[in-house]
Amino acid sequence: MIIHTTRFGQVEVDDQRIITFPKGLLGFPRYTRFVLIEPGEDSYFFWLQSTETPDLAFVVTDPSLFVSSYKVPIKPEQMEELGLKSVDEAQVLVIVNKRGNLLTGNLQGPLVIHLTRWVGEQMVLSDRRFTTRVPLVELGQGIEAISA
Repeated sequence: MIIHTTRFGQVEVDDQRIITFPKGLLGFPRYTRFVLIEPGEDSYFFWLQSTETPDLAFVVTDPSLFVSSYKVPIKPEQMEELGLKSVDEAQVLVIVNKRGNLLTGNLQGPLVIHLTRWVGEQMVLSDRRFTTRVPLVELGQGIEAISA
């Protein structure tokens, strides 16, 4: 499938790698189909690109790479909705924002994705240890390209 993006132009993606968020993402309930685009090999950051509109994309990352104590408490009903038998079947990503020369992660609104069904949900955690702007990394040479 060919998708159109404002950042990368036309991109060919495998139909079987499309992630469906049946409830959409916070603030974007209309858009439910996304794909992960890796901007470069060995990147810690990816683009979660909408397949439905070219100008909707988020930088995302695996939060455990930056905050080793971070765990998402997934409720049994959420596990059932996603078809998860075990938390090990899920990939957790967080949306990244740039604030000055700092990249922050929304650890209060993680994206939980079933790794074989390619279905996801954005959770809203009530745990106040983590916020929507947890510092992940300070920008330096080479990392600046991800904030384009």
